[in-house]
Amino acid sequence: MIEDVELLKDIEFFQREEITEYYIYRYLAEKEENEENRKILIQISDDELKHYNTWRELSGKDVEPNRAKIALYRILYHIFGLVFTIRLMEKGERKAEERYRKAAEKLDVAREILEDEFKHEDRLLSLLTDERLQFIGSIVLGLSDALIELTGALAGLSLALYNTLLVGLAALITGIAASMSMAVSEYLSKRSEGDPHALKGSLYTGLAYILTVILLVLPYFLGMEITYSLLSSLVIASLIVGSLTFYTSVVREVTWRHEFIEMLILTMGVAFISFMIGYFIRIYFNIEV
Repeated sequence: MIEDVELLKDIEFFQREEITEYYIYRYLAEKEENEENRKILIQISDDELKHYNTWRELSGKDVEPNRAKIALYRILYHIFGLVFTIRLMEKGERKAEERYRKAAEKLDVAREILEDEFKHEDRLLSLLTDERLQFIGSIVLGLSDALIELTGALAGLSLALYNTLLVGLAALITGIAASMSMAVSEYLSKRSEGDPHALKGSLYTGLAYILTVILLVLPYFLGMEITYSLLSSLVIASLIVGSLTFYTSVVREVTWRHEFIEMLILTMGVAFISFMIGYFIRIYFNIEV
């Protein structure tokens, strides 16, 4: 029987994490269509259950899983795909690594589980495939290009025309035309490289572009004053930048903050330059709409 109160708390924490991840991996395995992915996920879930039972023998009691966490990761899987979901889970596990290491100093079995968690699973996870990752470059291209172009266009048009509906319509038409142009350019580029998935990649680019356009121009059709419409679009752009860079930072295992700041500076920088151009055009040509 373990008498160390702090160690016992750690063991119960590990138990809950292991049984929670068992249910998450089991759910992912049930929903995954790729047979090889399913086998890997089942193997990982079996390992998590084995770890849970090991901790259970030490604590001497059952621990309930974190059902809120299970529900969250189920939702993330359906929105962002398999690899993103699992990489985010692994990121959470890395934060608890120090707690595992302290327990490993007191328990040999904790050391064995620690090695299993951070070596064996990494090897298995590296074998997973996800179509969304195959086309992530196309998605990022569509989103980033739309963000930079449309925020700049909206800022410039807002100051040049100063008419909410007119700016919204002009930006929407421009964005739709640009999305089709971008999709075609992506298709021709990938086809010239001999990519067998050129068409699908171009569709991802075009869809990502047009979705971003719709979100950015939406405030201009809600009847707000043009200044508030522009500010709302810039807020939406910032949220898209944050979401996009968070997604890519997780799946590529890089630092989110650097990616976010860099893209936000580029997006807002272009918007500011376009804003000033629109201002000078309005003054120079004395435009009144």
